[in-house]
Amino acid sequence: MAKYKITQIISSNGETKRQKDNLRCLGIRRMHQTVEIEKNPVSTGMVAKVAHLCKVEEID
Repeated sequence: MAKYKITQIISSNGETKRQKDNLRCLGIRRMHQTVEIEKNPVSTGMVAKVAHLCKVEEID
């Protein structure tokens, strides 16, 4: 099953509360933390909202 590998590379300081909440829901709590999540429509939407803060890779 396809997954996303997400690493936060830019600080969330100054971002909206909604974007910070999306990072928390994705499981990212600090800079340079990497998480792997299943690819589905919900996670794809959350990743799209914070893509400017993260490095996103699609893995199998």
